[in-house]
Amino acid sequence: MKITLDFNKSVDENASSYFEKAKKSRKKLVGTKTTLEKFQNEKANEKIETNTKKLTKLENKNSLWFDKFKWFVSSDGYLIIAGRDATTNEIIIKKHTETKDLVFHTDMAGSPFAIIKFDSKDVKLINDKLKVPKFENIPEQTIKETAAFVALHSRSWKLGLGNAKVFYVSPEQVSKEANPGEFMAKGSFMIRGKTNYVSYDFEFGIGVFFEKVICGPLKAIQTHSKTVVQILQGNDRASEVARKIKSTFREKENLDLSPDDIIKTLPSGGCEVKKERIKKY
Repeated sequence: MKITLDFNKSVDENASSYFEKAKKSRKKLVGTKTTLEKFQNEKANEKIETNTKKLTKLENKNSLWFDKFKWFVSSDGYLIIAGRDATTNEIIIKKHTETKDLVFHTDMAGSPFAIIKFDSKDVKLINDKLKVPKFENIPEQTIKETAAFVALHSRSWKLGLGNAKVFYVSPEQVSKEANPGEFMAKGSFMIRGKTNYVSYDFEFGIGVFFEKVICGPLKAIQTHSKTVVQILQGNDRASEVARKIKSTFREKENLDLSPDDIIKTLPSGGCEVKKERIKKY
């Protein structure tokens, strides 16, 4: 340390001057040390809080009558339900199809029947923040999304083929009455009259809506879910796909999804998670 003496002052005065400077420096040092310790403690507390932050578990307590089916809500706000098997196909057509609904199916056997519910009161029950559609006719976008949904759960997807040939008809064109000499198996129906084939986007995603894991056409899922994971045709195991999706929602929304709930929504026949993960802001 370099010391400079003031020859105009006595030895005692020089010593006193340096003593006062030393006191001030000591106070500054103590203050700096206190500030540093406070900062370190705050950082440590933040780390503890981050490490102990609990995930929000998706309880899935809201029981809906259509949970037994495959379902999603279109970007226009319409409820679409589809069969999981022959039994639920039968139930959908016989018990839940009304005059103004539209019925969807494919040319290929082994695909589900699906319907667009024209009356959107069920969507109102799901989430009263959604605007209940007041269209005179079901919008074209909802029709395209429903066709895509049927293709997603069709035999075409299972076989790794491209777009399935999906069509829709009015409810009165669907009958359990077989042609002479034919037999209608459980879950199968006779379609009579003109069929309307639909072109659609073959893009799909998984999101969370009304505390439910949902899978469907990408645009519809993006409309109703904050975070969306896009899926493609593939051969990954359902458990591996569920693990990746669970990880994404854990990271993006601190949300703990049940692998079983995820797997239940996936299309049969396998799929894979697209590398690009879409986040709606």
